[in-house]
Amino acid sequence: MEVLIQRFYEKYAQTNVNSIRDFEQKVDWNNRVIGLKGSRGVGKTTLLLQHIKKNYKPSGKILYTSLDHFWFAENRLYYLADIFYKKGGEILFLDEVHRYPDWSVELKNIYDDFRDLKIVFTGSSLLHLEKSRADLSRRAVLYNMPGLSLREFLNFQTNNSFPAYTLQEIINKHVEIAISVLEKLKPLKFFQDYLNYGYYPFYLENIDSFHQKLSEAVHTVLEVDIPQFESIQTSHILLLKKLLQIISSSVPFKPNLQSISQRSGISINTLKKYIYLLDRANIISLLHADSKGMSNLSKPEKIFLQNTNLMYNLSGENQNIGNLRETFFLTNLKEVGKVEAAKSGDFFVNDKYTFEIGGKWKNQKQIKNISDSFIVKDEIETGNDNIIPLWLFGFLY
Repeated sequence: MEVLIQRFYEKYAQTNVNSIRDFEQKVDWNNRVIGLKGSRGVGKTTLLLQHIKKNYKPSGKILYTSLDHFWFAENRLYYLADIFYKKGGEILFLDEVHRYPDWSVELKNIYDDFRDLKIVFTGSSLLHLEKSRADLSRRAVLYNMPGLSLREFLNFQTNNSFPAYTLQEIINKHVEIAISVLEKLKPLKFFQDYLNYGYYPFYLENIDSFHQKLSEAVHTVLEVDIPQFESIQTSHILLLKKLLQIISSSVPFKPNLQSISQRSGISINTLKKYIYLLDRANIISLLHADSKGMSNLSKPEKIFLQNTNLMYNLSGENQNIGNLRETFFLTNLKEVGKVEAAKSGDFFVNDKYTFEIGGKWKNQKQIKNISDSFIVKDEIETGNDNIIPLWLFGFLY
């Protein structure tokens, strides 16, 4: 256990608390068991260490450790909790829990046996976390941590402190909000950089190696996370990669499952399952025409990559600007509401609003005579009436 304590203090000393994401304030840290989930690279470990350093002095009452540490090759998590608790420990911070076999069962036992012990854990494999929810039901409060929004990216890049706005505020006051931002900077100057590398906070470490690291994260999902969850054979991992390549070269598109099946060599039933797994692993986003009554394996209306950074990473620099715009919009709106494919226009949000996405010359043709409809334009700084700048939807969280 001493090696874990030593490693914790080393990380504690190295942690910088000058820039902490607002997501920290969304978590009710008073809960006895808290789970932070999110895709690889969105900054869960950094946030956890920043929260610890900001709120606690290093002492025997708190301990942070990652469950991929070699110490756990010969020691059980329950044993660590037992010793820590008996020595006066109060809060156990556990990182990368999905790396530890049967972690949810042991956390349940720890919760039941050590009544005064608080636990905060993180996991990068959404699939494994969701599979283990039954063991932690009624015990853990789970929070989903997204990547950086454009607002957060601008705050990091320019040392501003722009607030987030609700969808209703952006719809009703978008001119006022846009002007308040323009008084401090020109958002379009930063927009292309954000689309390329701004979603994952590890760009702050080294922009030059950003896409190499992102590729490694994607490969880990395809080669480790999904196969472990679904017990996929090694030979089928190649088919999974082939499917993602087909999707990434075409997104967003209306999937013809028969055609994809023929191109990839994957049966239609297996294809539906793989598409679902890629969606749950935060590699792609599925857009349905109507989410009511949809099963997990229902055919989506469109398939997108989960964010624009993945588009650049998987398909290179020559991106279709229309695809980038729609992906950016969908990534942000899915964090704050329900998004479906619209009958007229591009997106139908929260069973009320219709949005049509386009460039600065986009007209009202697609949404003519539709109530609560809006044109979302790229390449403009401010809008008017029902015309809203695309970049402003990066201020939703």
